[in-house]
Amino acid sequence: MRRRTRAVLLLSLVFVFWMISAQPQESTTRPGRGTASRLDALAALEPIDTHTHVAKGDAEFYAMLDRIHMHILNILVVDDQEAHRESLSAQRRDAEAVIAGSQGRIALCTSFDPFEFSNPDFPASAIRGLNEDFAKGAIAVKIWKNIGMELKDKNGRYVLADDPKFQPIYQDIQKHDRTLIAHQAEPDEAWQRLHTDGLDYSYYKENRFWYMYDKPDAPRKHEILDARDHLLAENPNLRVVGAHLGSLEDDLDGLAQRLDRYPNFAVDTAARVVHLAVMPTERVRSFLVRYQDRIVYGTDLGFSKDASAAEAIKEWQEQYAKDWRYFSSRDKFEYEGHETRGLGLPPEVLRKLYHANAVRWFPGILAK
Repeated sequence: MRRRTRAVLLLSLVFVFWMISAQPQESTTRPGRGTASRLDALAALEPIDTHTHVAKGDAEFYAMLDRIHMHILNILVVDDQEAHRESLSAQRRDAEAVIAGSQGRIALCTSFDPFEFSNPDFPASAIRGLNEDFAKGAIAVKIWKNIGMELKDKNGRYVLADDPKFQPIYQDIQKHDRTLIAHQAEPDEAWQRLHTDGLDYSYYKENRFWYMYDKPDAPRKHEILDARDHLLAENPNLRVVGAHLGSLEDDLDGLAQRLDRYPNFAVDTAARVVHLAVMPTERVRSFLVRYQDRIVYGTDLGFSKDASAAEAIKEWQEQYAKDWRYFSSRDKFEYEGHETRGLGLPPEVLRKLYHANAVRWFPGILAK
């Protein structure tokens, strides 16, 4: 009897394992059920991601964007710390190819080379390059954190975003009715002693160049942001979107003050949702409802030339689904290792966050 029982149990286990192994394997480019249902809900809003970096086109990648009705803004930056970002002309060529294959789902945010700052014809040269890109359809211009945190003039002084040599460039961007994206400064941790429990600990541990705590001669964060604010005041008719919650990701009161003071200023959520997720839920919800016209959705997702399309698609889908769950639901769940509760934003606020604000702050982002 015992032998028969053991035999039945063994056969049952074999059957269970056979059933599990017989299940179809999940596609690397098709999301699982939970992710898929969230992406379906997101797709209904015709979402726009205003902060991405895409270096190559791919049929499956384009199909993913089409499947979830996603439009994206592809951003160029000149970065002398990354070989693939050192040449702006090479990035422009890549971006043209990416956009051409996207059937209108990708728009371009161009840039200029800040390391030409000390050249006598710098402003005029930068403007010529931007105008060429505008003529090809670029809808925005990016200034990056190397202004304020790396770039120095010929006298060895750090250059800030409100330097007078940039002013003709800002005026030209405004004249062409384009938007300036300003990534100025970094999270507070860049100027603090590293702690293993910091939200950005792993980034600064691996990217010491941008760790300002080691550079006592570099501008403090408040100096960089003061220069950004001066730029806003000096150019009241220039639309400016502060990348990464305007680098005020841990200071909603400070961000609120800027939004109140500068009507030409909005911010994106790129790579900073985790900073919101660890704050008190109702405080964040109230902030986003109050400033519902001034926050645009962005991720900082990338698709580099050497990346696998399947891996990139998986990462993008998971990020979109996770962010949607945070903004739209009241679920309790884990966001990047931190327990949080979804904000459950009202439908009209979600539509502004994911669509309407991008259309307003980035005219031309949707192909006609």
